Amino acid sequence: MRHAKIYWRAGKRVNGFTFGGNERMSKQTPFLMLLSALRSALFARVGVAALNLFLFAAFLPLAQAGHSWNGYHWARTANPFTLKLGDNVSPAWDSYLATTSSDWSISAVLDTTIVAGQANPKNCRPTAGKVQVCNSTYGNTGWLGVAQIWASGSHITQGTVKVNDTYFNTATYNTPAWRNLVMCQEVGHTLGLDHQDTNFNNANLGTCMDYTNDPATNQHPNQHDFDELALIYQHLDSTTTVGSAPTSQGQPPAMTDIDLSGPGQWGKLTRSSNGGRGELYELDFGGGHKVFTFVIWADGADRARSQ
Repeated sequence: MRHAKIYWRAGKRVNGFTFGGNERMSKQTPFLMLLSALRSALFARVGVAALNLFLFAAFLPLAQAGHSWNGYHWARTANPFTLKLGDNVSPAWDSYLATTSSDWSISAVLDTTIVAGQANPKNCRPTAGKVQVCNSTYGNTGWLGVAQIWASGSHITQGTVKVNDTYFNTATYNTPAWRNLVMCQEVGHTLGLDHQDTNFNNANLGTCMDYTNDPATNQHPNQHDFDELALIYQHLDSTTTVGSAPTSQGQPPAMTDIDLSGPGQWGKLTRSSNGGRGELYELDFGGGHKVFTFVIWADGADRARSQ
């Protein structure tokens, strides 16, 4: 379960408190229990309307969050946890990986740290418990950036990020803004986040988790992303998939050994937006074991879907 279920009940009495209606509550979060106690204490003084306004304001940041990626998350036994990003990138990308790691570490529930890479950038093989980050001239594949996530049940077990220098070496994409957006977004997916918005043509939301044709103001996470991470990771697990922990959840060996270099190996296309510029693929190995591939395609590029 990603987080405690949210209930809306008029006149429902729970844990000794009566809720008049349209209040958002969760029984498993101390913060919410405190608000319930405050509600009970203030009820007689301010009345229902004013009190509901107070609760609305208190819950607004959490209520707005909503771009979890189907509840997938890293299993861990404590917060904050530290996720290692394997550095397999060239010097041209070092500062962008460093910025991404620093940005996501603002989260209250997780930190990322850059460690020596363990992958050949050309194929960027995963390592259990970590995210390997790679760049190379992968060719005219059509894709600008790819995030691949291995999951067993609802738990992420390993991930990779690849950025394609075939396009980042062109005038269109060889800019700090595009490099920051794509690196930040693909690492964000490996944390369990989906996009906040998938329309390339509307106003920017000020987050790298927003598709855009002009990344100038979409180079970093925003508070909405951090609120969502707090929701995703508000519960704890009895086991961990973070760090050097072995992949002990029965993953088939083929999940790691398979070639995932192109759409022909990514499995079923489950989502496509903006004429296919953003896509999500799912490769199902059965038994709850899956590999997901998030793709951002270069604008106007021929997409090598047969690879």
